[in-house]
Amino acid sequence: MDSAQAGNANLKEGVAPFAGTPQRLPEGHPPVLSGRIGVLIVNLGTPEGTSYWPMRRYLKEFLSDRRVIEVNPFVWWPILNLIILSKRPQASGKAYDEVWNRELDESPLKTVTRSQSEKLAAALAHEPRIEVEWAMRYGLPPIKEKLEALQKKGCERILLFPLYPQYAAATTATVNDKAFDALKALRWQPALRTVPQYCDDPIYIDALARSLEAHLAGLDFTPDLILTSYHGVPQEYLDKGDPYHCQCHKTTRLLQKRLGWPDGRLKVTFQSRFGKAEWIKPYTDETIKSLPGKGMKKLVVMTPGFVTDCLETIEEIGGENREYFEHAGGTHYSVVPCLNDSAEGMRVIESVVRRELMGWV
Repeated sequence: MDSAQAGNANLKEGVAPFAGTPQRLPEGHPPVLSGRIGVLIVNLGTPEGTSYWPMRRYLKEFLSDRRVIEVNPFVWWPILNLIILSKRPQASGKAYDEVWNRELDESPLKTVTRSQSEKLAAALAHEPRIEVEWAMRYGLPPIKEKLEALQKKGCERILLFPLYPQYAAATTATVNDKAFDALKALRWQPALRTVPQYCDDPIYIDALARSLEAHLAGLDFTPDLILTSYHGVPQEYLDKGDPYHCQCHKTTRLLQKRLGWPDGRLKVTFQSRFGKAEWIKPYTDETIKSLPGKGMKKLVVMTPGFVTDCLETIEEIGGENREYFEHAGGTHYSVVPCLNDSAEGMRVIESVVRRELMGWV
């Protein structure tokens, strides 16, 4: 018996790292899963219910994030715990209750993110090495739990996909931070790739254009203006070098070019500001209130920075801002749904994942 044969004699079959292929392990070695590749898509987060305590837990986790609130923690702690968390859970709970998926007892953000994960897994099913999971940055399921689940399935390489087309420290970076924190607790860390911003990806821009064109084709009016409303961030974050503001403008500029429309047909605004600090402008609500007085009484709003419809798109844009517009004299108002798990939306997600898996698959 030569040395190779002698070595093989001391091996036993373990668990297959690839479909149908047994792994060869030394005698006595515990079974292991290996050779697989994980994809973890991560959305912002959601409370587990609309009552006081679920809302409080969610808001506390969210508003305690130093990436989200950069105020000195010694100043912010009493404001958050003694003032905000005593009142805001009730108000936020009422807003969530208006959009809640009662059939599944969860927010629409969770419903759609789960569906996006399932459809992505189906699209990648031809590659048996790939495992797809989904998580939330705030709330459940947590990033740490899903990273560990992927590793237990044998994923030695994981692609982390924060579902934000435009990069911001308060969104993309905090997802990455949480994932890296989870890796610190692991003895055997998987290799980790993070998906960069894709605000100018041609497939993303094309999907937005097709979605807007289809929506406009179904209306019984021609809008005087179309707002592209993005989630806002404090002006201070832009001043410190956050690229988010510029990337939002880039997305709208490329969308307008793709549609072949003249300048001024689309307008960038920023919504969902919080607190008394100055945020990046122009503000969506103030812009909407002013338009009827300028003769623009037919309005369409789309939210390109939101991959999934959520409280900010359904209730804030679809409800609250509609009321502002109508009370100011607006006559026609319509909101373009997010790409969600539509065919166009999934084309974007799948394209980005396939691109970022190059060299691994």
